[in-house]
Amino acid sequence: MKRAHLSLALMAAGLLAACATAPLAATPAATAQAGTTQTDKAQFERDRESILAMTGNYKVSFDFTETVSFVEGYELKEPKLSGGHEVVRVVEDRGDFISLQHTLVVGPDSAPIVVKHWRQDWQYQPERVLVFIGGNAWEWRDVPVSERTGAWSQTVYQVDDAPRYGAVARWTYDDGLAAWTPPMEWRPLPRRDMTTRDDYHTIDAVNRHVITPWGWVHEQDNAKLILSDEPQALVREIGVNTYRKYDDYPVEAADNYWAATGDFWAGVRAEWTAIEAEHEAFAITIKGETEPLYMPLLELADQIQAGETTLEPALTEARAVIRSFVTPDVGDVTERLRPTTKVASVY
Repeated sequence: MKRAHLSLALMAAGLLAACATAPLAATPAATAQAGTTQTDKAQFERDRESILAMTGNYKVSFDFTETVSFVEGYELKEPKLSGGHEVVRVVEDRGDFISLQHTLVVGPDSAPIVVKHWRQDWQYQPERVLVFIGGNAWEWRDVPVSERTGAWSQTVYQVDDAPRYGAVARWTYDDGLAAWTPPMEWRPLPRRDMTTRDDYHTIDAVNRHVITPWGWVHEQDNAKLILSDEPQALVREIGVNTYRKYDDYPVEAADNYWAATGDFWAGVRAEWTAIEAEHEAFAITIKGETEPLYMPLLELADQIQAGETTLEPALTEARAVIRSFVTPDVGDVTERLRPTTKVASVY
């Protein structure tokens, strides 16, 4: 795919908001980790079913509305509503660990464009979780036994498999709803704002995942924070991302892309996993939008699919690109921030 086409596809994605591993059954050892009682095991299996229920083919809608401003002079922005098609597949299942890859299909059915999208990794009873600390940096946070018992972490990754954010919570089944609702955690700006405004630095978000009869929904309660000094809420926003099961689009384009590039992305994931294991905290040296990091990786995947390069040379280049932008020297958050204006409404 030409760079211009890829950039357009990523813009659509922003407006929308080792070897590739086949899905595996839960292993006896992993199931045993669910607990010693039949109740624990039943809950563990029910949680797995809820996570796996998010796989499938979907028509998606992304609806974000700012609700309350907290800085003098700031005016609420117009709501942002968009939509498209998304494929969600299991790329790894070890029983107590499940990885789901999202892939966008944009453009006309006669000439679909596939865009590797976000990934969500679920770990049962995690001892620690990788969290966002602002300014394209992350650190490991220990999870006390009282918080991790019976709980799952969700760690979300970007299009280039760099981390985005993580949180821990238990799945609940009150009122007939399978729901996962963690406490508020910081997360990077979404591309819908990263590419159009520069008046805040991070989102303090509650992410709720709820399974429905027709698919699932990702509900968000967001506070957009300015970090230039002490954290200051600029505005609150509510978001509802709806995934409704739907097959009437070129689903095979996404599956063909993954069949061709899955080994490459497995190698990229392995590189990020190694970086996470090496450091208690690390940062990407780019301030703001990380296009110089993700565009080369997406282009390498396209070259593999087109037969213009092979796996090992592509992975060698990908590892070099990733390492060139990663540092364990996270410094102070204010040193990592891109410049800001006072408020976006003065434009």
